[in-house]
Amino acid sequence: MILPIYIYGQPVLRKVAEDIPTDYPDLQQLIGDMQETLAASEGIGLAAPQIGKAIRVVIIDLDPLSDDMPEYKDFRHTYINPHIVEYDDTKTDSSEEGCLSLPAIHEKVIRPTRIRVQWLDEKMQAHDEWIEGYLARVMQHEFDHLDGKMFIDRVSPLRRQLIKSKLKSLTQGRYSCSYKTRPVRH
Repeated sequence: MILPIYIYGQPVLRKVAEDIPTDYPDLQQLIGDMQETLAASEGIGLAAPQIGKAIRVVIIDLDPLSDDMPEYKDFRHTYINPHIVEYDDTKTDSSEEGCLSLPAIHEKVIRPTRIRVQWLDEKMQAHDEWIEGYLARVMQHEFDHLDGKMFIDRVSPLRRQLIKSKLKSLTQGRYSCSYKTRPVRH
């Protein structure tokens, strides 16, 4: 089932998400709904808070980028209870990011290019890996959602000031996008 994406201003987007137990009810259904929602919105990542659930579940689908980045062909993964446990700050990269919860807003964000991540997969198998490159950026963006952060929190105060009116428009429900959303209710 395609779920609505929660738009900037929704309180759940600023909550710190909880780890879930391995017997979380209807987890496979939730993962399926998140995958369907992500595909319908033409995004590459979706965190549970973006569909109104303050739990640590993230879907990343980099297959749409595989024409330009062949290494991501058929790359579709679910991350349960993910945590970034270490950042390698020796090398950073600045790239433009966007977000399904912030339609039409894109800003350059500086992030480390290498991170160490722990998570469970859909079979509840534990992983502890160093992740590099573009996937590391996407993980940091999505996992920020689990900590109540958004990419706009990582831009300079000047850039933040320059997009203030766009952010206000989002909170007032004045935006347009091609996917199902849940704006802030006043």
